[in-house]
This record gives sequence, structure tokens and C-alpha cells, in this order.
Amino acid sequence: MIPARLPPLTYGLRRHFRNLLVGLIFAGSPAVAEPLTLVALGDSLTAGYGLRQGDGFVPQLQEWLTARGEDVVVVNAGVSGDTTAGGLSRVDWTLTPEVDAMIVALGGNDMLRGIDPAASRANLDAILTKAGDRGLPVLLIGLRAPGNYGAAFKAEFDAMYPELAAKHGVDMELNFFIPLIDQSSRLLAPDLMQRDGLHPSAKGVAVVVDAIGPKVLTLLDKAK
Repeated sequence: MIPARLPPLTYGLRRHFRNLLVGLIFAGSPAVAEPLTLVALGDSLTAGYGLRQGDGFVPQLQEWLTARGEDVVVVNAGVSGDTTAGGLSRVDWTLTPEVDAMIVALGGNDMLRGIDPAASRANLDAILTKAGDRGLPVLLIGLRAPGNYGAAFKAEFDAMYPELAAKHGVDMELNFFIPLIDQSSRLLAPDLMQRDGLHPSAKGVAVVVDAIGPKVLTLLDKAK
């Protein structure tokens, strides 16, 4: 007996079976995770002032993290010459929806200009508040003031980083320059600094990244 010819599939049935087939193909496939996005908000120390494109803090940190198996994109939000006020003015458009964590490294230019530490503290406080409102983990990188501006200025400037870190419950690196200090002279090692004596050389950046890197790994673990 010859079976009757089946009627042709309608468009709706064809689409149904096509979708069913696609669903079966991908049902067992693991979801592809998007890389984390880590933004580094800072000044010339973050921007890589005076260095070739691949030698700055952000590209060297990116390489350091990638070598350790971290699936992360490090975004350079450093602007040379920027103050804490400048960082605050651009933090809203820096914290785009895909950002998962943030490094804040600001205050050096405030110090060099002799800006009232109370103003610097208020700006950093506002930046950390905005990150907290987004639920973003933060690594705050501090600095220490020299004695040029007097003991009161130094005490207030030096205290703002640990106090703000404690207030907002964020991680902190006490001083960006500690890894660059020669242990015998207690001065910044000349071979790790550029000629201006203010910015690290490519070799110096590598030393800083090695020192700060483990805290960045902890930061990324919090963002996962």
C-alpha cells in the first residue's frame, strides 16, 4: 500500500522545528562568560606619561593579569595632570554599565599644587560613593605627602586614604611609590624613575605592577 503524501509544512511549522533543532544543538553548550571590565581612574601615573604606549601602568597591568589567566579588560581612564576634582567630574561617564571594578589613583596633582587636603578628601569621598552606589569593588591607591607644606598638611593628606578606605570598605594600597624606594638610601631608585623624578620608568612600572598585582587579583575575585 502506498502511503498518502504528507501535506507540506506550513511556515509556522517549519519555524517551530527549526527553533527546536537550534535549541537542541545549543542546549548542552556552556554559556560564554564575558570578560570582566576593570577601569583605572587616575592621573599621569595611570595614563603612562612619558612612556611608550605599551609600557604604561594599564598595559603592563593588563599583561600581568592575562599571564595569570584572568579574563579581564583593563580600561585606561588616566588623564595626565588630573586632580581629584577632575576625576570626580568624569567618573559618571567613566563608570559605563559594563564596568565591574575600579582602581582609583588620584591625589598626586592635588598635593603638588598644594590644594587643601579637605577638598581632595571630599572629591575622593564622592568618587567612592558613586562606585559604592553601583556596587563596584574598588582598590584605592594612596600617596604620601612630603614635608614641604608643613606637618599639618602632611598629616591630613596622608590620613585621607586609609580613612576613606575604611569608611567605604574598599581595598587600599598605601602608597604607589613604595615599591620604587631604594631600601639603602630610602629615596626613589633613579633607575626606576624617569628623568623628571616624578614618574616611573617602564622598569619602574613593572615593579609597581608586581607589587600591586596581588591586590588587583583580590579586587577581581570580588567582582566575579
